[in-house]
Amino acid sequence: MARPTWSGSISFGLVSVPVQLFTAVRTHSVRFTQLHKDTGNRVRNKRVDETTGDEVAYGDIVKGYEVADGQYVVVDPDELDELDPEASRLIDIEDFVELQQIDPVYYDRAYYLMPSGDAAAKPYKLLAEAMEQAGKVAVARFVMRNKEYLAAVRARDGLLVLSTMHYADEVADPADLEATDTLEQVEVAPRELAMAEQLIDSLVTDFDPERYHDEYQQRVTSFLEAKAEGQELEVTPPERDTGGVIDLMAALEQSLESAKRDRGGEGTGSSRGRDYGAMTKDELYDLAQERDLPGRSSMSKEELVEALGTSDASSKAS
Repeated sequence: MARPTWSGSISFGLVSVPVQLFTAVRTHSVRFTQLHKDTGNRVRNKRVDETTGDEVAYGDIVKGYEVADGQYVVVDPDELDELDPEASRLIDIEDFVELQQIDPVYYDRAYYLMPSGDAAAKPYKLLAEAMEQAGKVAVARFVMRNKEYLAAVRARDGLLVLSTMHYADEVADPADLEATDTLEQVEVAPRELAMAEQLIDSLVTDFDPERYHDEYQQRVTSFLEAKAEGQELEVTPPERDTGGVIDLMAALEQSLESAKRDRGGEGTGSSRGRDYGAMTKDELYDLAQERDLPGRSSMSKEELVEALGTSDASSKAS
């Protein structure tokens, strides 16, 4: 059973609802272990006293703030809580705003906000349904792990979802980026713009998160499994864009034709009655893996469609 990251209450007006915060996103990255290159033994990090060299137990470690070079004041977590004990356990809603008014660049981490105890269920549901009916997002602040967070709380399928947000002064101003000056000097031709809009229109679809997978992790996992079994591995490095000058119109036309072929299934992948163009890249890669097509790990979707079509043609010929 999942354990809450934080427990407290969410407050709107005079209503206070006991809640718990649960992480909404879990990572599944491949984890590597550090090994000694000569012995193959695992390397472990130890907490060591900088002066004495003695190892320090975790329970003997405290927080310190450097006030001068090499001089620290020790801070106890309870002392920080005492600075604002109420805020430490309270998500205080300050405003309600339209969702589209919040630029996604401000979002950080997502959490599920769940009622804590049976008595909290009704006021929790009241807040969730009222927010869903109003179509508004709550902007709130709360303290977690000795840091005050700005947060957006919204209703989703009868539940409250909290996303921590960056403060305005934490978000970089794009005007400070070097490329901004270059962009201001560039002009786009009407024909190029029309072609780019056509390309976008040809790729428009409904968002389905199940269609997207971590393809790099899948390739790494397959690579590691094969290596563990002692197989000879063929790794083809992907072609890199050299960053040279390109014919923009030619590239747009080629991309548009490729997109039409993929969406319409008119390319070589439609042989054998299979519409490879309508398949996701993950599905294409899995099929290419089944057929043991060489160089598949570095292929684009278009290249996978082409390679599978060629494979079909070869099978027919034989």
